[in-house]
Amino acid sequence: MEVSIVKIGNSRGIRFSKTIIERYNFRDTVDLILDKGQIIIKPLSKPRKGWDKAFMEMHANGDDNLIIPDIFEDENPEEWK
Repeated sequence: MEVSIVKIGNSRGIRFSKTIIERYNFRDTVDLILDKGQIIIKPLSKPRKGWDKAFMEMHANGDDNLIIPDIFEDENPEEWK
């Protein structure tokens, strides 16, 4: 697809049509990858989105207890000082 480079203030950029923005799920920011003479523009994924709320819910439910202890029986914490 051929697109024009347009002037934006003192810079230049490209515009995406509404169709492309919706099709590729572009939001306020994108991931720009420079690779071997080409530029790849990908939607920015946020794999940890919502984790803060999930952790607060886990804490409220008491589900954030350790499964294994921080220190094993044969460890000596004094060795780490």
